[in-house]
Amino acid sequence: MTQASTGHTAERDKGGLRTALAGLTTRGRSFLAAGVAAIICAYVLGQSDLRRVGLLLVIVPLLCAAVLYRTRYRVAGSRRLSPERVPAGSEARVHLRMDNISRLPTGLLMLQDKVPYVLGPRPRFVLDRVEAGGRREVSYRVRSDLRGRYPLGPLQLRLTDAFGMCELTRDFSAYDTLTVIPRVETLPPVRLTGDAKGYGDGRQSSLALAGEDDIIPRGYRYGDDLRRVHWRLTARYGELMVRREEQPQRSRCTVLLDTRGIAFQGVGPDSAFEWAVSGTASTLLHMLERSFSVRLLTDTGSSVPGEGADGFAGASHESADAAGMMMDTLAVVDHSDGTGLSRAYEVLRGGNEGLLIAFLGDLDEEQADVLGKMRQRSGGAIAFLLDSESWVREPAEAPGPSDGGTDPLRMLREAGWTAVRVPRGASLAGLWREADRQRTYVASTGTTAGDGGV
Repeated sequence: MTQASTGHTAERDKGGLRTALAGLTTRGRSFLAAGVAAIICAYVLGQSDLRRVGLLLVIVPLLCAAVLYRTRYRVAGSRRLSPERVPAGSEARVHLRMDNISRLPTGLLMLQDKVPYVLGPRPRFVLDRVEAGGRREVSYRVRSDLRGRYPLGPLQLRLTDAFGMCELTRDFSAYDTLTVIPRVETLPPVRLTGDAKGYGDGRQSSLALAGEDDIIPRGYRYGDDLRRVHWRLTARYGELMVRREEQPQRSRCTVLLDTRGIAFQGVGPDSAFEWAVSGTASTLLHMLERSFSVRLLTDTGSSVPGEGADGFAGASHESADAAGMMMDTLAVVDHSDGTGLSRAYEVLRGGNEGLLIAFLGDLDEEQADVLGKMRQRSGGAIAFLLDSESWVREPAEAPGPSDGGTDPLRMLREAGWTAVRVPRGASLAGLWREADRQRTYVASTGTTAGDGGV
């Protein structure tokens, strides 16, 4: 909760009368100008009654400004977002609360919150007299079709006198941030298994309370069961050693997002790049729900590790926090200046990456070769290839000629990828099923799927 007081502050004292006069409304300035004009005319014409009228017209706005400037209201304001993360195209509600924490009732208050223009018009509220110790609550809705992180605030309190002669603004200091995450599509529960043992839907053996690299009994840790103490190794090493236990390891999945600026054309919420970001978000949440250990990786080699020390976010009670971190990252991800996927390959070249799912833009032969090497480091690989030119081309326009020998889709399939072409406006759920059918066909026939696309 943030607090603001309308009494004197050091900053306000510097302005003095100039600050008060700057708050005069059009009505107040009109009264002041009319009063000055009446006084001048009274001296010229020698009319004492007119001079008294002019003095009254001048005194009223100045007195209102002085009283309003010296008014000492003490109010506290707070803002609450519901929810704090919202998918693009959905609405969030902002709740504002004003508390009068002084012993005096307030006058008429006008409340205004500053919001970016992409979230809608700036909300304004008029609050009637708030009794001592009372409160007022109002709310407004915001909506954005563009993902990102948007600041809300500061909250502004506008004070006015009963005659509407003067209006002063006081700012609260606190900000809040609304995170607009990519649109998420629910995916069908198809069986996208990996080719190698231990990947995909398979399971690997690992240690119960230690990492994968812990291939020998480890030292005793506070809280370990004494029944697991390995006495022979304890005698050998001179310290308590604990036997390791095997448990099923979650399957791993790396989701690769191509953010190269040269790989995508077009901008806006319906562009190919935004579809790729949305598809990445949908895939990450879907795999987490299926108890995969998930990692988000971009072409720059950067990743969002989540909770795991090895870079994978596992499906545990903390997976919601890991998902939130990934969604926050995707909310602000933008095009990179890179020209290739070699940095991402350097991250994957250690192997043992499990299932690899990639959302890719335009590819040349060199980058297709790099992706072929990535396929060798994974247990299974699925690529959703976006032809960004088709996303900016009008539906009536015919596609240009293409060289079948350098078709990146064919090259990926020959390298062992399950590659699906993504046309403009396609549904990820349908492409997800197509990838499953394609893998099933390849597994049953042992041949490479044709260039059909979806």
